[in-house]
Amino acid sequence: MTSQDDREQERDLKALLERLRQEHRDLDAAIEALTAVAGSDVLQVQRLKKRKLQLKDRIGQVEDELFPDIIA
Repeated sequence: MTSQDDREQERDLKALLERLRQEHRDLDAAIEALTAVAGSDVLQVQRLKKRKLQLKDRIGQVEDELFPDIIA
């Protein structure tokens, strides 16, 4: 891979990471809003929390690709 390809891949990963983080924040706000309402749909809240955990895992994967641990 050329360094141009590497830069493009890094740029794409950073953009993906930002989108994932934004979606994670949006879900957090949605979960907070739903749980503040009495009689909110518990199943819906559980689904949102599950999606939020999936996003957290994916964020970790993308961060590992961008910033690999280098053991000296």
